[in-house]
Amino acid sequence: MPNRFALSSIIAISIASPALAAPLAKPSAFGICAACHKVDKGAPNGVGPNLFGIGNTKAGDVPGFAFSPAMKNSNIKWTKENLVAFIQNPRQIVPGNRMPFAGLKNPQSAEAIASYILSLK
Repeated sequence: MPNRFALSSIIAISIASPALAAPLAKPSAFGICAACHKVDKGAPNGVGPNLFGIGNTKAGDVPGFAFSPAMKNSNIKWTKENLVAFIQNPRQIVPGNRMPFAGLKNPQSAEAIASYILSLK
C-alpha cells in the first residue's frame, strides 16, 4: 500500500507549482518581425533586439543592444496593450525610435504577435 503522506505531498507539490506555460505558436505575421528580431533565449541581438523575455519589462532594457535615446527614455513597459499599439504604429508610440518599420495595420495580427512575444519566457 502506498504511503498516503508521500502521495498527498506529491499531489500538493504538483498542484502548487504548475509547469511554465509553453510559448504560443509563432504567428505567420511575425515573419516581418523575424527579419530583424530573434526570439530564442540567449540568442544574440540582431538588427533589432532579441525579443525573448521582454514581456512586462521597460522598453530599451535589452542588454547589449544600442537603443535610440527615444526608446530608452520612453518609460514604456511592454504590456500587451503597449506592444499591440507599438506594433501597429511604432513612430507614434515612440517618436524618434530607430525601427525602420511603419507598422502593421491589421489589429488581429498585431495582437497575435504581441501575445506571442509575451509568451516567450
